[in-house]
Amino acid sequence: MQPKLEMLVEKPASEKQKKTPLLFVHGMWHGAWCWQENFLPYFTEKGYDSYALSLRGHGNSEGRERLRWASLAQYVDDVASVVEQIGTPPILIGHSMGGMVVQKYLEKHQAPAAVLLASAPPRGLLAATVRVATQQPLTFLKVNLTMSLYPIVGTAERCKAFFFSDDIEDERLMRYYKQLQDEAYRAYIDMIMLNLPRPKKVNTELLVLGAKNDRAISVKEVQATAVAYKTKAEIFPDMAHDMMLDSGWEDVADRISNWLEEKEL
Repeated sequence: MQPKLEMLVEKPASEKQKKTPLLFVHGMWHGAWCWQENFLPYFTEKGYDSYALSLRGHGNSEGRERLRWASLAQYVDDVASVVEQIGTPPILIGHSMGGMVVQKYLEKHQAPAAVLLASAPPRGLLAATVRVATQQPLTFLKVNLTMSLYPIVGTAERCKAFFFSDDIEDERLMRYYKQLQDEAYRAYIDMIMLNLPRPKKVNTELLVLGAKNDRAISVKEVQATAVAYKTKAEIFPDMAHDMMLDSGWEDVADRISNWLEEKEL
């Protein structure tokens, strides 16, 4: 049964409205809230109907009590359900895990275009898992014993190290940190090996963006994602993983906007 999903919606004045809506898909530990501060108002001002969903068990969506066993395929179902509600096929913009959800969605569905921000790569999260296990061995052990991924980002210091640049203001850091939550252990295993993307099944044109100082998804992984989809990665200097919230987010939004303009979308 499809759970009831939180969806944030912002629409421009009718005289500015573009024909194609945008749908933003969040990453691990996040919810629709991560798009609300910057990207939703930015792209609404550009004339796009802008939607951001919270995947099941995230934000104010149903399913928190079953989150541990939510699968990547179920997250894809969530996106499909929201696309159906929107009515017009949207441009998809996925961050981190949300980027992998978008990749999996596009295996069976068409979209006008898609953008991957610091996305989990088609080859999966094994390399990222090794990095976490090396840097936080005791935390990694606890994660696997409890099947709870929250400890990886479970302090303000870890949140900052994983998601943000060193110069982030304390007030902003704490505001974002307090909204982080646990993530599905099943979906995490899917992203390591059980349900990896198949780029050859995807026909949608992709814009692949990454951050030079990303401690979660490396530049090489972003570049490998671009190669898999027969395009070239664009890497933003002086940015960390949360490209929609970190300092310099405007440059990322501008690049997406300009790319969509080039595609006449």
